[in-house]
Parts: sequence; C-alpha cells; structure tokens
Amino acid sequence: MTSRVEKDLLGEKTIPAGVYWGIHTQRALDNFRITDYRTDPELIKALAIVKKACCLASCELGFIESEKAAAIVAACDEIMEGKWLDQFPLDALQGGAGTSLNMNMNEVLANRALAMLNKETGRYDVLHPIEDVNLHQSTNDVYPTAVKIACIAHLRALSAAVAEVQGVFQKKEKEFASIVKLGRTELQEAVPMTLGSEFSAFAEAIARDRWRTFKCEERIRTVNLGGTAVGTGLTAPRSYIFLVIEKLREITGLGLARAENLVDHTANTDPFVEISGILQAHASNLIKISNDLRILNLLGEIALPKVQTGSSIMPGKVNPVICEATIQAGLKVMANHSLVCESASRGTLQINEFLPILSFAILESLRILINTNGMFRSYVAGIQASPENCENYINRSPAIITALLPHIGYDKATELVRDFSKSGKGNLKNYLVQNLGKELVEKVLSPLNLTSLGYRTDEEGT
Repeated sequence: MTSRVEKDLLGEKTIPAGVYWGIHTQRALDNFRITDYRTDPELIKALAIVKKACCLASCELGFIESEKAAAIVAACDEIMEGKWLDQFPLDALQGGAGTSLNMNMNEVLANRALAMLNKETGRYDVLHPIEDVNLHQSTNDVYPTAVKIACIAHLRALSAAVAEVQGVFQKKEKEFASIVKLGRTELQEAVPMTLGSEFSAFAEAIARDRWRTFKCEERIRTVNLGGTAVGTGLTAPRSYIFLVIEKLREITGLGLARAENLVDHTANTDPFVEISGILQAHASNLIKISNDLRILNLLGEIALPKVQTGSSIMPGKVNPVICEATIQAGLKVMANHSLVCESASRGTLQINEFLPILSFAILESLRILINTNGMFRSYVAGIQASPENCENYINRSPAIITALLPHIGYDKATELVRDFSKSGKGNLKNYLVQNLGKELVEKVLSPLNLTSLGYRTDEEGT
C-alpha cells in the first residue's frame, strides 16, 4: 500500500503509507504550516507517560481489555524511550489548546499498538485512537498535565546546571580573595574591595537562582488529570479519576497530586507564569554578570578565556563571545516570559486556547538556560585574574583614601588628595605611606580589613 484512507467528521483524507499518525494529525499537518518549530521531545515523552497512566487505570478498573492495554502501554514505553519522534511532525504553534498534538499521540499509539498486535495500520475496529487510547480523557486535562511533567524534568536539569555555575563562581571567590581592587559605582571609581568579594556577589546571585529553580517545581506538582473537558470529570468514572493520579505518580516517581479544584487548574495557567518569572530572574542575573565580566575584562582586571578569533579584518582581536551569547540567551528567555504572560492571560472561561505557544515558550526557555549554564560554567572556570592591573588602579585612584576616613577624618583626607593632585606624583598609595605611615595604610588597605563588616572601634579591639 502506498497510502490509506481514513474518515472523520469532515470527510475522508489520504494518509501516507509507512506513518503511524492518522487523519487528525494529517489535517493539522496541512493546516498549521507556520514555523519550523517542533514540539519539545520532553513534552512528547511526558504525554506518553500520561497516556500510559490513563491506560493502566482504565485497564485495572475493567474499562479496557488487558491485551489492548498491554499493546498501548508497550507503545507508550517506546515513545518514553525516545523512539518514534519522527511520527510527531506537527508545528509547535497550533490551534485547539493542544488537541492536534493529543490526537497525534493517540493515533501514533493506536497504530503502533496495532502493529504489536500484528494488525494493519488503521484497523481502528480493533483498537481505536479515541475510544481506547484516549479513553476517559480530554486534551484539556492530559495536555496541561504533560506540560507540567516536562517542565519538572527540565527544571531538575536546570537546577543541577545552575548549581555547577554557582560552584565555579565560589571557587573563583576563594581564588581571588586576596586581590585588592577598586570597586566601581555609576561606572566611576569607588572605594576599594577585593576581587574575591566581587565574585562572591556573582556566586550569591546564582545561588538564589539555584534555590528558586529547585523550589519552583512545587508550583506545578498539582495537576488536573481526570478533570476531562472543563474540570468536572464529565464522562470519566469516579474510580478512574482517583486511580489515574496514583498510576501517574508510580510511573514518574514525582510527588504529583490531583488538584482540589479541577475547574481552576483547567482554566488557569498562572503557575507557568510564576515559573517563567523565576526563569526570567535567572536570565536577568546571567545578563548582569556577563556584562560585568566584559567590563572587568576591558579594564584588564581579569582575563576571559580566549575561545575564538574575534574579527574578520582585525588580526589578533579576541572578543568575549561567550558573555555575549549568554546575554542573548537571557534576552530570549525574557522575550519568552512575555509570551508566557500574554498567552496565560488570554485563556477564556474554562480553557486556555493558547497552551501550545505557552508550553513552547517555557520549555524553550528551560532548554536555553540548561545549555547556557553548561556553556557559561566552563567559561567562568577559565577566568584568570590580573593582580598587577588591579594594583595599578588602586595606586593611582583618589577613591582609596575613603578607607582611611575613620582614622584621619574627612578634612585631612581632602587635604591629602588635593596636595597629591598638585604634586603630580603618580602613586597615591606610596604618597599616603609617606604621609601616614606604612603600617596604617597597609592595615587599612589589607584584604582582611576591606572585606570585614565595617571597622572596629578601640573598644571593640583591633
């Protein structure tokens, strides 16, 4: 056979030979030719997980024959292992709140199960995509549940990746702990600090991202599976509604729970907005840190790893390309957050019709951040400090005299800066040593003093 013909409400459609999808998928394939975007493989796997849980629950309760159920479950297992991804060809942007992808899954599972039963593709009189594979389900409960499972898988991978970035920044914090440098505010020289403390701020920001990413999984452990079309569970047996979530927990090993208000969780998608906001916060930190590293590299206080030549016309030029790529990744995540917010807000009454673009945006952001953190970690690990350049800025900057204010007062400090400027001498630190003594200046500008919390009075001890 070179093709087969299937029927639906709208009539007949020719389906190519050698594919497991059917008429509903073919119509969607013809209708939605918008982008080159495809469904995240993790979402396809998650949807197969949901279908497996539904099938096991229905079989245990006697609603589907064990032979059929075994074939459907085996087909689900194959997709969960990453097989048959080429049988999910639909554009990620599609109308219908995810119905097309749900039907794509139903048809692929049905036809793959038929093959396992030694039946021809399309023999829906033996095993039906809707009556068997989609039994007791609606797109409106299985699709959001699958999106949450896929998000959890990516969130765990992201949390691990962020933890590694945090670790390399903490190593740099210790490595650079004794290097005194100028702080800078408003892109102007400010009071002295250490390079280690500067990197500690990077590490702490990433640590907060790690914690937020780890904790936000809790926001999507509550699912609406069993709610069917609008969250009332219409057409699903009560026994199935209670059992299916147990099967889902067994398969995933996740602490999933059925929502107390299934109508709410079918109609509202704000938990995804909350998670996307956390991803945006992480993107914001990555952008800020990357830009700071570019500035420190420009100043010569650090040397970023050289990973590729930077110009097609200027020999020897090397650019901070990993920082620039990280910034661009962060900007994309921020743009995706706007899509998540907008699509969540445009749901109407008992459904969110725009879940396909919402799920695509949030899952893309997760993948981007996972990959970006892996790239960024290796880059940060290769950063080298330049203590000499840091010291040169310290030696010539009037800003360092601020550290001496508790010892000499504002007026004396102003006088010293004014006299130094008139003298034309190039090394302020040496000038201060000559006027105030080596012991005081070195004590005040020591890494220990600069990183301690304030200064101690005579009563508190030295």
